[in-house]
Amino acid sequence: MNFENMSIWCWIIPLLVGLICGILGYLLGKGSTKVIDNSAEINSLKANNTKLNAQLAELNNLKASNTKLKADLDACNQKVIAASKAVPPTTSTNLGASATAASFAVGAATSSALAFDGAAAKAAFGKTVKQDDLKLVEGIGPKIEGMFKDHGIKTWKALSEASLEDCQKILDTGGTRYKIHDPASWPMQAKMCYEGKWTELVKWQDEHKHGKL
Repeated sequence: MNFENMSIWCWIIPLLVGLICGILGYLLGKGSTKVIDNSAEINSLKANNTKLNAQLAELNNLKASNTKLKADLDACNQKVIAASKAVPPTTSTNLGASATAASFAVGAATSSALAFDGAAAKAAFGKTVKQDDLKLVEGIGPKIEGMFKDHGIKTWKALSEASLEDCQKILDTGGTRYKIHDPASWPMQAKMCYEGKWTELVKWQDEHKHGKL
């Protein structure tokens, strides 16, 4: 028996066995490796891609609509400019006539609104009332009325436009005996007379004796 040959086989056989075992282990391990299923994620990405494409298409449609609207607006502006150029300017004569007519209409309405209504005044006061009778103002008697008329205040309208200072100056011309009079409400009462507010005037005078505020 050749011991040298046996020694070689003692080395070769274990190596072959180890190699075979390694190959078998690799094959078994590879066969048992779990395969990862990415189909769900892939489908989700595909759906997102489809959605993004749809949004992109919608955005393109909006851009097209915006462009069309801008073109329509420009065309409309051009028509307005052309129409404004075609309208003839209004003559100053027509404007003057219109203004005059309006002025007369306003004046007529004002005159009608402030016309003296003796019947309404009589119904409110229970007696005949003369137009521009300053004595209708609570606190003004015949002498004070004469003093005011001497100073140019002869109507309800004139008294309604007089200031408290002006009324006081007129009273002061009569001397110290007129200091007890308070003209603060006289322009207001005269304004009610001028505007024909008889019911309001009677009510106010009932609530304020001697015409004092």
